[in-house]
Amino acid sequence: MTANAWRSLPLGDGMTADEPSEEICAAFRAVFTSTGEPADMAVFTRHESGSLHCEVIAYFSPSAAGLAMLFEAEPCERPSRSGLGLLAGNEVCWAVLFPESE
Repeated sequence: MTANAWRSLPLGDGMTADEPSEEICAAFRAVFTSTGEPADMAVFTRHESGSLHCEVIAYFSPSAAGLAMLFEAEPCERPSRSGLGLLAGNEVCWAVLFPESE
């Protein structure tokens, strides 16, 4: 994986994902503001099937890699847009990060 890789982090099931989600949002706001609010910086979440239950996975865009590394997120492929929700970032990130969906 290159430095331009997406990163992912399991946040737990739907009931326990709120706390790490809030921590990511708080850290994101500080980084996002200090870097000039880049349109390609975002964190998304999606509920995915796990072995026993649904798990919430956070996906950090490549420009959020520094933040992702603070949370020890692992490199991954770019997620498909289907089922993603924007956890942190500007709405314009959809068009920037998923232009084929427009």
